[in-house]
Amino acid sequence: MTEMLFFWLPAAVMIYAYLLYPALLRIIAARKQPNKIIYDAGELPYVTVIMAVHNEQDVIKEKISSITWNNYPARKLRILVGSDASTDKTNIILGELAGSGIPLSCLFFEKRRGKSSIINELARLSGDEILIITDANVIMKKDAVYHLVKHFRNSEIGLVDSNMMHKGIKNYGISVPENAYISREIRIKYDESLLWGTMMGPFGGCYAIRKKLYCNVPDLFLVDDFFINMKVITSGHKAIIEPDAHVVEDVSNNLAEEFRRKVRIAAGNFQNLRYFSRCIFSGIPGLSVSFLSHKILRWLGPIFLVSIFLSSIWLSRENIFFKYALTLQVSLLLVPIIDYLLGKIKIHIIILRFITHFISMNLALMVGFIKFLKGVKTNVWQPTRRNQ
Repeated sequence: MTEMLFFWLPAAVMIYAYLLYPALLRIIAARKQPNKIIYDAGELPYVTVIMAVHNEQDVIKEKISSITWNNYPARKLRILVGSDASTDKTNIILGELAGSGIPLSCLFFEKRRGKSSIINELARLSGDEILIITDANVIMKKDAVYHLVKHFRNSEIGLVDSNMMHKGIKNYGISVPENAYISREIRIKYDESLLWGTMMGPFGGCYAIRKKLYCNVPDLFLVDDFFINMKVITSGHKAIIEPDAHVVEDVSNNLAEEFRRKVRIAAGNFQNLRYFSRCIFSGIPGLSVSFLSHKILRWLGPIFLVSIFLSSIWLSRENIFFKYALTLQVSLLLVPIIDYLLGKIKIHIIILRFITHFISMNLALMVGFIKFLKGVKTNVWQPTRRNQ
C-alpha cells in the first residue's frame, strides 16, 4: 500500500540518521588512528583571534584573559575584537584591556551589523596566517590555541574545531539533554574527521581556519560557521575536530531561550542547504555521505515526522499495529506538557526531558523552515542569555 510507504520510508530514514549512521561511523572509524603531530615551538604560525561581540560585559574580561593566558608564544598571538553597537559596559572593558598592554585591538561599530558582517571585516583586517574565530562566552583552556593550530602543519587541513565542554549543568531545565546532544555531535564529527576530513560544521564557539581559505559569509546568512566550513571542504581541504583543544561554555538550560536560538539556526541551515545543494552529489570523498546523513536528513526530520503521523492516522482505521503506533505518537507529543507540569512541582524525570528536547528541536526546525521560506530579513540577533 502507498500509505505504508509514507510511514515506513520516513521511519527508516529517521532511524538511519539518528542511530545507524552514527553507529556505522563509530565502527568504521574505530580502525582509524589520528595522525601524530609534533610541532616545534619555533615553527608555530602567527595567529589572530577574532571575535564579534554585543553586550558581553559579564564574560568579555574572562574571555580575553583565557586567550592571553594560553600556552602559545605571546609574540605570535593577536586579538581583534569588533563590538557590534554594544550598549552595556562591553566597550569600556575592552578599552581598558586594550590599554593594559595585551595584544588587543578593538573596532567599535555604532550601528548593528550582525555577527557575520563583523567577522568578515575582522578577517579582512587580519594579516596573519591562521584565524581563530570564537565567541565571547566560550572560555579557552590553556593549551587550546596550540592544539587548534598544530594541525596546520598538514597542508591538507583547512579548518580545525575545538572540543566543547560545558559547565552549569543542572537537574532541571534542558541542560542535561543539551549537553548529551552536543557530546554526541562531537563524537560524530570526530569520526567524520578521521574517515574523510568532512566534519559537518564547527559549533562556532571556537575554531581555527587558514586565512587564505576564509570566504566572506553572504549578507543575511544566519549560520556563518557552517558556511565557512563547507567552503573549506569544497575547496579541496579537510575540516576536522581536535579533541584536545578544550574550551568551556555555559550550557543552555532555558527551553524558551534555546528554542529561539534553534529557530534561527534552522533558518540558517536551510539557507546553507540551498547554497550547497550541489554538494549532495559531490565527488569529494565522504562529503555527500556526511552532508546527507548527518545534516540534510535531520533538517528534514519534521517533514518525516509529519508523514509518519498522518499515515498512522490513515492506516490505524484498519490495522491494529498502526493504532498502537498512533497512540504512542500522541502520547509522546503530550510529554512536553507533562514534563512542564512536573517541573513546576520540582519533579524532574530525565527521560521526559530528553523527549521534550527532541520534540522541541524538530519543532524549531519546522518554524525555522517557515522563516526561511518567508525570507530572512536580517542576520542581527540578541545573544542567548548567559549563565542560565
